Amino acid sequence: MALQLKPEHASDTQDLEPHQKVVKFVVLKKSEPDHAERAELASFEETMLPHLDAAHNLARWLLRNEQDAQDVVQEAYLRAFKSFSGFHGSNGRAWLLTIVRNTSYTLLKKNRAVDLTTTFDEEIHAAGYESVSPATILEHSENAELIREAMDELPAEFREILTLRHQEGLSYKEIADIAEIPPGTVMSRLARARGKLREYLAARISKDK
Repeated sequence: MALQLKPEHASDTQDLEPHQKVVKFVVLKKSEPDHAERAELASFEETMLPHLDAAHNLARWLLRNEQDAQDVVQEAYLRAFKSFSGFHGSNGRAWLLTIVRNTSYTLLKKNRAVDLTTTFDEEIHAAGYESVSPATILEHSENAELIREAMDELPAEFREILTLRHQEGLSYKEIADIAEIPPGTVMSRLARARGKLREYLAARISKDK
């Protein structure tokens, strides 16, 4: 199901459709767990499994590959389980997404991905942006496939922040904690990400005319 932007962002691009997949999570132990271990596992499942879709959604947008996303979510959940005894906060989703984010970036760096920073072609897309009206961009922003293509063209830091804000509905503070950046940087990066997304949509619309 597509998650739409809040009304105050209606003039930006919308309907960043999440990729929902079921990722199985299994904790394997060499011996039968004792009562304390079973209680810890039950507490972990109750706290963390409700955020499985959010974890997969973030991994999928960051990695742009379904199999990599599933692998990262598996690894992130295992890491989260191993560290769960040290989790004493109330925001399990933000804690888990921090682990998913870090695990995703580790894989991106391992694969020497080229999109960790801005790689958007400023000259090409700026020309398309100037030739298309905001109303036309808004009209086409309901095209989920076009939005996915636009998102995939953005660098990882922009895909990440758009996903966390507009799909998962996280606050600026939560995003700042997950991305380990100041709240002011969250706001400026989000503004830049929205702008780049609009530019890509405008360029595509202009090209398709």
